[in-house]
Amino acid sequence: MKMPGGRKIERLYDEHAQPLFAFLLNFTRDEADTRDLLQEIFIKLAREPKLLDGIREERAFLIRLAHNAAIDLMRRRGTRDKTKENFAAEIISPFAPTNDADEKVFREELAVALGELPEEQRAVVHLKLWDGQTFEEIAAALEIPLNTAASRYRYGLDKLRGRLRPLYEEMKKAE
Repeated sequence: MKMPGGRKIERLYDEHAQPLFAFLLNFTRDEADTRDLLQEIFIKLAREPKLLDGIREERAFLIRLAHNAAIDLMRRRGTRDKTKENFAAEIISPFAPTNDADEKVFREELAVALGELPEEQRAVVHLKLWDGQTFEEIAAALEIPLNTAASRYRYGLDKLRGRLRPLYEEMKKAE
């Protein structure tokens, strides 16, 4: 059975699935949940292609769908506590593997520090640092005021700096 707008959905998937996967993984901290949410988003679009009518910023629209889907999943599961338990048991890193021992330790600590950020700050930090989005784009995608996006980013970075500064200083001394 052919779905209406199938080529458009296919193009959207090809262009946006990888960054959406990374964004969702940063939220769920679970690869299976992330795959399920990504599939859910694109199935929804395939079944309701009219959702895409009049969309000017595809990435922002898809991020908003992904963000809402992740929040819904967390609410369904009461996952604030569950997410922290899962994260403590297994660290999911958004970083590529490295052979450099110091860089590996730093990346692992950064992944832990990211997981400790509140979801709202983690989402903004991810979109700014990994997707390179502007605060205007982030605010539109997450449906929050521009100043809120900027302050969540600033607070998130402050927490990351505070958490990682001792490790960074230790690594500098060892050089």
